[in-house]
Amino acid sequence: MRILHVIPSVNPATGGPAEGLRQLCQIYRMGGHEVHVASLDSPASIAQYKFPAPVFALGPGWGIFGYAPRAAAWFKQHIASYDVVFINCIWQYNTLAAYRALAGTRTPYGVFTHGMLDPYFKRNFPLKHVKKSIYWHLFLQRILRNANTVMFTCEEEKILARQSFPGYQVRETVVPYGIFGPDCDCQVAAEEFLTQWPALRGKRLAISIGRIHPKKGTDILIEAFAGSLARDPDWRLVIAGPDQVGLREQLEALAARLGVSDKITWTGMLQGTLKWGALAAAEVFVLPSHQENFGIVVAEAMACSLPVIISNKVNIWREVANYGAGLVCDDTVEGARSSLERWQALSKHERDEFRLNSRRCFDELFNYEVTAKKALDVVDHVAHEARPQ
Repeated sequence: MRILHVIPSVNPATGGPAEGLRQLCQIYRMGGHEVHVASLDSPASIAQYKFPAPVFALGPGWGIFGYAPRAAAWFKQHIASYDVVFINCIWQYNTLAAYRALAGTRTPYGVFTHGMLDPYFKRNFPLKHVKKSIYWHLFLQRILRNANTVMFTCEEEKILARQSFPGYQVRETVVPYGIFGPDCDCQVAAEEFLTQWPALRGKRLAISIGRIHPKKGTDILIEAFAGSLARDPDWRLVIAGPDQVGLREQLEALAARLGVSDKITWTGMLQGTLKWGALAAAEVFVLPSHQENFGIVVAEAMACSLPVIISNKVNIWREVANYGAGLVCDDTVEGARSSLERWQALSKHERDEFRLNSRRCFDELFNYEVTAKKALDVVDHVAHEARPQ
């Protein structure tokens, strides 16, 4: 079967959608399918991303919307040659251009929302929500209603999506992300990480990995760390990820005001062996995010048997809590601080129990061997289902 995925960017620095698609492409190939990707990236940028499927770069897209004049013509010429099309993300030009090309064909399609219908955005960005409401009524409502299915990565995301816009009528499917886990010896990788950041050797590490962005709650993490673990000389906080919106300078100033600058290590974006090594070297992973439709890095942490402390705005928090794979807190300084203090108070035996539960949660819920069948079943179902009228 020939599958086309449409996405704004395959740049790993853009976060979950690109990483989720990277994993899906490998699952499709293992299922015997041919998969291509169309993105709004610049053609000159694609090679550096080392994406595991052919990418047709139709950009660069202009502005936040990502308007790319070449995209519409490419979709009209090629989209009917695929057995099924999946559109990733909903607020950029890739979605509208692909849908307009699909409208003249019988090709079935599905839409991955990637958390972009979460009411968090409605509550916290009311002016943007007004603009999105106009786009919703003009285009997006129809695009989702006419899709064979609209896909969510967990039950919580599916439920929350119903709260953002009026006239929400879609065919819902939950397709959990599956990840492959470390592709290296974690102890060797941890040594490589500690060799690159030798000041962390012999320290107890709390780590947060992801884009440095206001919704990730990194400011909450720094304040909570300053009021708890930082009081113990053995602890260090590692913050890893690209600074996409120029927030790091403000966060470093916050750390300086709180007197914890010397206890925080900023690594920039970590990939491959260094990322796995950082997770393997840590004692606990922390993500007090204000909104997270899934949190692939949470699953990656659990693949390394690393317990997690996450907010109840990370949509897989129920799964983490049910398995005892970590601690769940409110997305507030007090919530995060309380959880960090609770972690520090645990005995070694209790921490080891969390480590075992963390790996069990990954193995039973998020390992690609478990989720691949669901993903492949969805492809088969959508590809053989008539388009809604």
